[in-house]
This record gives sequence, structure tokens and C-alpha cells, in this order.
Amino acid sequence: MKNFISIDDLSDFEKSVSEAIDLKNNSLKFNSLGKNKSLAMLFFNPSLRTRLSTQKAAQNLGFNTMVMNFNDEGWKLEFQNGVEMNGSSSEHVKEAASVISQYCDIIAIRAFASLNDKEADESELVINSFCKYSSVPIINMESATAHPLQALADAITIKEHKKTNRPKVVLTWAPHPKPLPHAVANSFVKMIKKINADFVISRPEGYHLNSKIEGQVNTTTDQEEALKNADFVYAKNWCSYKNYGKILKNDSSWKITSKKMNLTNNAKFMHCLPVRRNIIVSDSVIESPNSLVIQQARNRVYATQLILKKLIENE
Repeated sequence: MKNFISIDDLSDFEKSVSEAIDLKNNSLKFNSLGKNKSLAMLFFNPSLRTRLSTQKAAQNLGFNTMVMNFNDEGWKLEFQNGVEMNGSSSEHVKEAASVISQYCDIIAIRAFASLNDKEADESELVINSFCKYSSVPIINMESATAHPLQALADAITIKEHKKTNRPKVVLTWAPHPKPLPHAVANSFVKMIKKINADFVISRPEGYHLNSKIEGQVNTTTDQEEALKNADFVYAKNWCSYKNYGKILKNDSSWKITSKKMNLTNNAKFMHCLPVRRNIIVSDSVIESPNSLVIQQARNRVYATQLILKKLIENE
């Protein structure tokens, strides 16, 4: 594995989930693997769990970490080729990626979707440019269309808490006051296809995901029907794909409540966080014993630790 950009970069996904759980059970077993090595973490957008869990994962392996927030610390980067740089961009990614590669052994990048231009977002210009011009491995800490570290952590969490070999997992759209990217949902769908699960996506009309990702997944606009007998309920908002970046529906009837969870098979509730309480999910659900949101956040450490380990060992 040269880079970790997509969940598809893991050749044996279920084995990787088991390896991450082994790391969780002995997180300092490889604490000298990253000795005298450095991880650079570049943030073009805000973070809480991703930043702290990635730093913790690196520390568990003995890495030094360097963090840079490009919104208020770095020069504004230019990503287009052949342009006359007479605007606000002071440095080209060609030089930036090459220089940063001299200072570290792995680069991790977080750069969200703009939600203004579907084609531009799907081109993944930021992370693909670093992959092209960097001489060290790249880790995706969430890009315009993918959040593979979150999906790996979600897979770990499901494996740890499932009670049947083939649990029913529901990914349900939920309301949000702002349009959100597809990254978490995209990677979750890709991940679920790699494990043994009965999977359903519940979303309003107009909220299909990219057909290349959603594929032949069972989908429904009847949320309550989808929730019946579910073992895991994953709530997440995403904007319209066809009417890209737009909010078509902001109906509170899609909020996850205790009443809806009573339709399930005593399901576990999941969300990637941060979450808008009493918009996406009621207090009673997220604070219930069946809520796994804190466990998911903890597993972000071991998901990232596994990826760092694999990238270094490949070297």
C-alpha cells in the first residue's frame, strides 16, 4: 500500500479490521516502529477527533508529529498547472509537497469538499496533487468525497458490538441546518460492502449518493420501514447529489428518536461526530447505553495506527 486514500486501498479489509483490534488490545506493542520518523498533518479544514486521534496513533508508534493549519498558518497554495500566479496564491503545490516530503516520512491531509462544483470536488484536486508531487506516503484524513479512517473505525466498532454474523445495518439520512459533503456516507457504503451485513440506505427523494458508490444497495424513502429489526443505525446528513450542494429537505421527521429506535432490534446508534443534538438525533438516543459514538471516536486511534503501521512497514 503506497498511500491510504480510499478504503479500497486495504487489500484484505476484514483482516485489517482484526489487525486494528489486535493493536487496540496492545497499543504500545510497536511503539518503536516510528522511532526517528515524523508524520506531517496538514489541515485545510477544522478537526477535533481526526487531529487528536491521528496524533495519538502516531505517538503510540513512536512518531514525531508536525501539525500545520493552512487556513491561517501556511501560504495559500495554487493547484492548477500553467497559471500566472498573480492572485492570492503564493506557493504552488508542486514545491510545497516536495518540500514537506523532505521534512517527514508520511503526510496526512484533511481537505473538505467545497460543495460548489461537483466535478471539481470529485477530482480530489488537493489530495491527488499531494499524491502526485510528494515523495512520501499520503494518508487521507477526509477529502472531498471520502473519509476512509472513519469508515475503518466504524468497521472496528461494528465487529466489536455485533451479536449476529450478518447484522442489519441502516445508514439513514438525517436533517441538518447546513448542506454537508458525501465523504462519510461514501466511505461507509464502501466499507459495508466489504463485510457481512444486511445493508439498507434510508433517505428522502433527491438524496441518492453517487450511483458509482451506491450501486445496487437496497435503498428506501421509508425510514421507519428501514429501521425495523435493525442491529445498527448510523445517522448522517449529506447534501443532494443531483442538485449538488443543495438542501432539498430539512424535515425534522427524519430525526432519530427513541420512538424510532424502538422499531429496531435493540439497535446500536452510530454517528461520526460532531453531531447536532436534537436535530440529527435526540438526547435520549445519543445518551442511551446503546449509543456507540464515543466508542467510534476511540477506535479512530487504532484505525489510524494500523494505517501508519502498514505504510511504514511497506517502506
